[in-house]
Amino acid sequence: MNAQEAQLHYPLGDVLPPSGGSIEIAPGVKWLRMRLPFVLDHINLWLLRDELDGPTGKVQGWTVVDCCISKDESRAQWEQIFANELEGLPILRVIATHMHPDHLGLAQWLCERWNAPLWISATDYNVARIAILSNTGFGGDSAASFFAAHGLLDADSLEQIRARANYYPSMVPAVPSRYCRMMDGQIIAIGGRDWRCISGYGHAPEHMALSCAELKVLISGDMVLPRISTNVSVYDIEPESNPLTLFLQSIDKFSDLHADTLTLPSHGKPFKGLHTRIAQLQEHHRDRLAEVMQACQASPCSGADILPVMFKRPLDLHQTTFAMGEAVAHLHTLWFEGKLRRVLGGDGIYRFQVA
Repeated sequence: MNAQEAQLHYPLGDVLPPSGGSIEIAPGVKWLRMRLPFVLDHINLWLLRDELDGPTGKVQGWTVVDCCISKDESRAQWEQIFANELEGLPILRVIATHMHPDHLGLAQWLCERWNAPLWISATDYNVARIAILSNTGFGGDSAASFFAAHGLLDADSLEQIRARANYYPSMVPAVPSRYCRMMDGQIIAIGGRDWRCISGYGHAPEHMALSCAELKVLISGDMVLPRISTNVSVYDIEPESNPLTLFLQSIDKFSDLHADTLTLPSHGKPFKGLHTRIAQLQEHHRDRLAEVMQACQASPCSGADILPVMFKRPLDLHQTTFAMGEAVAHLHTLWFEGKLRRVLGGDGIYRFQVA
């Protein structure tokens, strides 16, 4: 546990849900944990006890929050959950906090299997549909060209990025043809309790967290994680965006929640200390921005030049693509603030220097 983590409280300590099982983390809220084939090797999913109107009265069942990637192993893990954790009741609806593969990948499969609707923001639903049909933003020629324009010139890395044209649809092969739209401030009644949608930007197009004041529970998705900082990246599909500023503004929206809120993150363990964690994330990015500014004061920097400034550990290619997006995001924040200016060199690389 690092020094910042020590300022948070983990009510369950190091206890984790068993494979194929769950832990009831709050009344009517079950915590599931599934494996991922990445360095970030797991995702937390949630079962919420629910009831919906049916043709002959109330139907008892569950709402699922987030889905895991579309892989045989993930489906097998869900089969264990169906057998062990649903108490003989159906899944009534599927909520996806956002469109990233570990959150949306199995939505189509779950919705078809249980004849359940998908709930998601309109922006993320439609971006997911675009991503399934193209390689923009996640691999292929466009992504490789974007990274090259920001200084990533290693030929082998660029070739591997070009070869990842099927990256998103390999984990999200389809989404349901219809959905229910989630919007900021919307109240969704789940199991007789009100859950408020809180939109977030910078990590995903329109992320939706869910807050239940009665339970003092926040399903934070990827917006607030206890151990790591959420990836905030510029992508080729929106090459002049300012996602870091949007992200920092978004997490401040959680500051009005109760100080004793139990935060249920998508990665890591449920924790208390939400206000402390928000302050830590704000400070973390202020420190990174200061480092980036200092580097650009010394000499003009591309996104690739910023990688060793922000990331002190070795990175594999998967991590490098995320790190490049995040490096450019920090450069863009300073650019949008007027502290840096962007110059396109004769070599086709963008570099940022003091304005």
